[in-house]
Amino acid sequence: MADALKATGLHTKKEAVEEGLKALIKLRKQSSIRSLRGKLNWDGDLDAMRSTK
Repeated sequence: MADALKATGLHTKKEAVEEGLKALIKLRKQSSIRSLRGKLNWDGDLDAMRSTK
């Protein structure tokens, strides 16, 4: 816990735990999104989207 407080600059154990839980949730969401890679079809024109009008 001391290392977590020192690394984050947070002042309380509660803040450190809450920050850790937020990070864990973010990582899990990213993982679930990555599992969709290559499985979704997209119909669009990327070159047209990139061009300025």
